Amino acid sequence: MNTSSQGPVVLVTGAARRVGAEIARHLHGAGALLAIHCRNSRADADALVQSFNRQRPGSAQVFQADLLDTDCLPGLVAEVLETFGALDALVNNASSFFPTALGHIGEGAWTDLIGSNLKAPLFLSQAVAPHLKIRRGAIVNIVDIHAERPLKGYPLYCAAKAGLLGLTRALAMELAPEVRVNGVSPGAIEWPDDGQFSPEERDAIVAHTLLGRVGSPADIARTVRFLLLDAPYVTGQIIAVDGGRSAHL
Repeated sequence: MNTSSQGPVVLVTGAARRVGAEIARHLHGAGALLAIHCRNSRADADALVQSFNRQRPGSAQVFQADLLDTDCLPGLVAEVLETFGALDALVNNASSFFPTALGHIGEGAWTDLIGSNLKAPLFLSQAVAPHLKIRRGAIVNIVDIHAERPLKGYPLYCAAKAGLLGLTRALAMELAPEVRVNGVSPGAIEWPDDGQFSPEERDAIVAHTLLGRVGSPADIARTVRFLLLDAPYVTGQIIAVDGGRSAHL
């Protein structure tokens, strides 16, 4: 990326907690300036940004927005540009994840799952594209191994992530040669906070993973960092970070 002397400016969505926060930490450690997006987790986002700014004053700021409101996305991008003066990269990490039983799928679930996992990444990528072209920047989308190998009980989520996988490759074509677009597909990295998987289900998932263990958010963060900062000849690719689970699903 054609970054400034102060480091690349990166917008990470859903960056207040969990994997998003770890992505932000790794990028900040690599010298990036961070636009930390959150929707509801403002306190967590503020704490993360304060920790970054203690290390390097002015290196991070919180931007709160509901990504399902696509009309607000150009304004979000404008705020980032006003704050940092440029934008070099986007990480589409924000995501909803919950089961949807076939026969009981309603408009609310459709709006949430398709909106967060496919619609928002499309419209946000569209909003940042002109600015990333100027900077010869990059986009990384957080996909899922279940985009290609569906998870029973989660048909709508899997369809949304399958759309994001296809969108990643399509955007790589649309934005070439100035902007690179890639995806990272996590496997079992961090269990949901709401207990969606029982201990038995978790054990079965781990047993089906070649490395025999759950991964960590740092595994995803390192891959995102690689794709943004150390892979100038990589675009249109989806990298599975799943301990080998998808090799034999």
